[in-house]
This record gives sequence, C-alpha cells and structure tokens, in this order.
Amino acid sequence: MDEHCRKALQYLSGNAAETSSNGSCKIKNSDATEVELLDSYSRAVITVVDTVGPAVLMVSRKKSGARNSSEHEGAGSGVIIAPDGYILTNNHVVQGADALSVTRQDGATLDAVLVGTDPATDLAVIRANGSHLPYAVLGDSKKLKAGQLVIAIGNPYGFNSTVSTGVVSALGRTLRSMEGRLIENIIQHTAPLNPGNSGGPLVDSRGRVVGINTAIISIAQGIGFSVPADTAVWVISEILVNGRVRRGFLGIAAQRRQLNRRLARLHNLENNYGVEVVGINPNGPSEQAGIRKGDLIVSVKGRKTETVDDIHRTLSDRELGNSIDLVILRGQERMVLNVTPAEAVQ
Repeated sequence: MDEHCRKALQYLSGNAAETSSNGSCKIKNSDATEVELLDSYSRAVITVVDTVGPAVLMVSRKKSGARNSSEHEGAGSGVIIAPDGYILTNNHVVQGADALSVTRQDGATLDAVLVGTDPATDLAVIRANGSHLPYAVLGDSKKLKAGQLVIAIGNPYGFNSTVSTGVVSALGRTLRSMEGRLIENIIQHTAPLNPGNSGGPLVDSRGRVVGINTAIISIAQGIGFSVPADTAVWVISEILVNGRVRRGFLGIAAQRRQLNRRLARLHNLENNYGVEVVGINPNGPSEQAGIRKGDLIVSVKGRKTETVDDIHRTLSDRELGNSIDLVILRGQERMVLNVTPAEAVQ
C-alpha cells in the first residue's frame, strides 16, 4: 500500500513522496507546492479582475410609476464590449424600462439607451453616453472544456464588482427563455451567482468573456447558467446591422404527436413522434407551400423533427429567404413540400 500511495501522491503533486514515522505517506515540500499552486490560481484571478473588472457595470432602470425622475431600480449587470459605450446585458435586466443608467466601477454614473433586445436568448445591447471606455473582449465559447476555470463578475444585490470563481460544469445545456424558446448551448458552471449578477460576464483565465450570466436555480447550490459568447456575437451583429434579431417562422401552430409505428415503418422513419399542424397563418409561408391542418411534420431540412423545439432549432440557422424542405405525412401518404420561412415578428 505504501508503494501505491507514494506513486499516487507523486503523480498528483509532481513531487517525491515519502513514508512518515506512523506509516502514512506524504509529499515532500508539499507546503511549497500548495503555496505555488494557490499563487498561480490567485494571480490568474487577479489578472482577470484587473483586466475585465473596469468594463463591468451596474445597470439600473427606471419604470413607469417611479415617484421621481431620479428614482432608479438596480436591475443587474452589464459588460462594455466597445470603447464607444456599447454594453451587453440580459434582456430581462432592461425589459420594461423607461430609462436606463449604468454605474462604473469608479462610481461614475452614465445615462444609457436601449439599442436592441433578443428575448429568445435573453440578451440585450444598450449604449452608454461615453467614449474611450474600458471594454472586454468576447472569446470563443466553442473552445471551453468541462472543468475549466471561469470567473463571474457582477453586482449581486447592488454590491459593485463582486467576483466569484468556479469551473465549467457542463456544456451544451438548453434553457428555456422567458418567451418560451430554447436557448441552445448554454454553459453550466459553479461560479456562485445571486440576483444582480444577471447580465454580467463569465470570463476565462485569459480575460476573455466566454458567456453572459443569465440564470440561477434558487433551490440548488453551485448551478449557474450563461449564454455562450458565440451566441452573443451573432445577436450583437444582428442588432447592430439590422436593428433587430431576425428569425424565420413557418406560420403554423403545432403540437407534438406520437407516430403510428406501422406508419413509421412504412416510410422508414426513425421518429417516434412528429409535429402535428393544428393551425395555419393566413397567407403565411406554410399556407403558401400547401401545408394543411392535420399534416404531420417529421423532418425539416433533412433533420428528424419530433418537437416544436426541433423546428425552432432549425429555423435558428439564420437562413431567411432560402427555401427548405419539409417532409410531412398526410394520412398514409409521405410528401415533401418546399417552404420559404418568413421573418418572425417579435
């Protein structure tokens, strides 16, 4: 057992191991190793906070019914993404606001205006009245790994520039937004979040923003969620270029329905379910393509389709104006219909 112990400790620590007088094994120079590891960890966090911290703001909003024009409600956090004052935050942080302001790390308060929102991903872009502001760089969230160190910076309960650390717990989660759509590729992490962290950045050890913190599970501990930076980059570009985020829609109301097994086998389908059309928008894309109430959608763009969320995922591929193939079952017949999604009205 001593030999196994020595090898295990040596492997874990990178140091030699020895057996103590009572028969237990320990690592030589373990104190120095521990201090060195803690120093490296601390230096990484301190560097990130020094780099990104000045770009993190408290976002406050004023709603109708406030008693005076200076009465603002602390709503959440945001992060400056460009020196001319563009700020990324959560949609739910700014939703319903009649006026916005942001408070910097040094206590200075700036007026801000809403540039655009995307409720489907719970993201929003606002702009502060300022220039040459400190800003953070958006990273590549696709490169994240489970177990990787991440740092959350925000303003929970109004405590400015609060820092918490954790690791990436899991990648590729889905989270349902307030409007009902699924947000894809959500980052789950263990950096402690509290009300007020919403809209603040999740940062990697190199100081790049890899996510925007959006939700916590209040009955659990150590579970927080962030919208990935890759999603944020697309939303920002859509808002700045088009003034809104464009998504396609088919113009149907639909529900999930279990497939008859014999029918699925007849048409060599892998589906257990399909999406039944229960309503059609007059003159919408689906009606123009010949889709009828009662049709059962089993594939969109060659992808197996079993839920309404599957359709939303496909229509989030940003191919407005391009026709797509829908495979439907109408009674016992299998049909392929060509539909051109229109822009969804938000």
